[in-house]
Amino acid sequence: MTSLSKIRPEHLNRIAIVYIRQSTLNQVRYNQESTERQYAIQEKAMNLGWTQEQIQVIDEDLGISGSGRSLRQGFQQLVAQVSFGEVGAVFGLEVSRLARSSAELLRLLELCGLFNTIVVDEDGIYDLGDFNDRLILGFKGTMSEAELHFLYNGTKRLDTKSEK
Repeated sequence: MTSLSKIRPEHLNRIAIVYIRQSTLNQVRYNQESTERQYAIQEKAMNLGWTQEQIQVIDEDLGISGSGRSLRQGFQQLVAQVSFGEVGAVFGLEVSRLARSSAELLRLLELCGLFNTIVVDEDGIYDLGDFNDRLILGFKGTMSEAELHFLYNGTKRLDTKSEK
């Protein structure tokens, strides 16, 4: 199955959500290129068949970590809309922008599978009804959580060494 064949009329008849997140206010302030790249994903949604009116941007979580330790209103809104069957596709720059917590990401992906919502990132289009796509996204989520673990623990170890 080609990536484009994963987009079916039932997806295009519902909204596309572009989810935008950066972990810290410093990233938002000093890494504006990433923010711009995330907003530009709207063009990808239009190129794949959604109209501008069908595209909803959720950016309330800019500056809030996706680690699962923070209350992210935008992420909760995304989950709710997927649960109501309103969403044909969730777009993000990369899957790790959705959540750095495997548990949160897997819950969202399970809902996407139940409500026939595809996930689109820079690397591809994923149909959660397809075993291979679930496997790839699950692996990406696990790697994202591991990356956060190493970033956090590496910083902690560096801080501890500098105190000595």
